[in-house]
Amino acid sequence: MDVLHVILQILLGITSLLLTLLILLHKGRGGGMSDMFGGGMSSGLSSSGVAERNLNRFTVILGVTWGVVIIGLGLIMRFSGAGDS
Repeated sequence: MDVLHVILQILLGITSLLLTLLILLHKGRGGGMSDMFGGGMSSGLSSSGVAERNLNRFTVILGVTWGVVIIGLGLIMRFSGAGDS
């Protein structure tokens, strides 16, 4: 059980970093934090490019994977007694 716990923690770290990177790669839509940093100057074109759609897909898949890892770690900690003090 300890090996699975370590593997999930490493996977959580990797997915967290990749998810942050993928989110930062998205174009700013305006009206939020992207306006504060100069993103409001972009045109109003929608994300119809193949690269943007693939980036959206990868982000969603990685987000779901991140959530599953979080739930798995929570279940391991709950039922193994690792969180008890």
